[in-house]
Amino acid sequence: MNMPAINFRLIFRSDDNMKNKNQMTKGELAVELNLKVDDPALVRKRQISDPVQWHNSRPLPSIVEISESGTCNRACSFCPRSAPEFLDKKEFIDINLINKLALNLAEVSYQGLILFSGFVEPLLDKNIALHVKNFKELLPDCRVEMVTNGDPITIKNLNKLDEAGLDALLISCYDGEHQINEISALARNSNMDLSKLVFRKRWFSEEENFGISLSNRGGLMETAEFSISNLNEALEKPCNYPAHTFFMDYTGEVLMCAHDWGKKAIVGNMKENNFLDIWNGRRFSALRKNLLKGNRRFSPCDVCNVDGTRMGNEHAKAWNSLNADRLR
Repeated sequence: MNMPAINFRLIFRSDDNMKNKNQMTKGELAVELNLKVDDPALVRKRQISDPVQWHNSRPLPSIVEISESGTCNRACSFCPRSAPEFLDKKEFIDINLINKLALNLAEVSYQGLILFSGFVEPLLDKNIALHVKNFKELLPDCRVEMVTNGDPITIKNLNKLDEAGLDALLISCYDGEHQINEISALARNSNMDLSKLVFRKRWFSEEENFGISLSNRGGLMETAEFSISNLNEALEKPCNYPAHTFFMDYTGEVLMCAHDWGKKAIVGNMKENNFLDIWNGRRFSALRKNLLKGNRRFSPCDVCNVDGTRMGNEHAKAWNSLNADRLR
């Protein structure tokens, strides 16, 4: 199913208990804004993350996200990459690691979303179309999507992605409306179906949250250009991310959460283990169970300000039901 392009808008609700914005730190303000934002893109995200696929009486992730390199061509102010100590590594994922993950997912007849995104710009990888093709050939019932800042888009790589079977290209436009026009012109001269392009307006001002759902990226934004403080106390609120997302870095490391830019909670490595062994493993299961109960009192979740209940509620219900059955 092709999803329409979604425009982002902010709706602020009055709240007598909300601090005056001028009295807040950026971290506090980001939390307030995220809790009071109406993001139409969430409708699309929930359509993807809500369906629950089961294997051997356990839920599978609805999203398998891959951060397939260590590099990006931008360092946006609201990204940890703008911090002076953040290292950009021009290293790319081994194709054998991609093939292993694809084969592991084929063994469980995976039908969810493969998402090339993470902490990087996927189109900088010369093998990215080949990676897409491998997943589409081995997993005919899954969707493969990609998030890009649009800078590396050419007619040539649009044609390669289209031939590989990419289902959607989500383009985050940070500079202005002209990017949509320029990229659309390229696409009209390519074989790519324009309906596969999802433009995301990300050129809003700091006061408008840049057009995104801001977070402190698991506590890695204190020294970024747009500094967001770490929380002094852990939120007492459940988080669904480990219930519906499997996140693999280009090193093979599997992170508990896509917001863990500091890679503090590594639950396994695909170079050493298989997909199911990690997803159902003891460490991933323990962290997932704690977060679903609202226990964030461990690193990096104790300093993270993400509202983890905006997606994946059906997966949370499934895991909670499974955990409850085991206690009976």
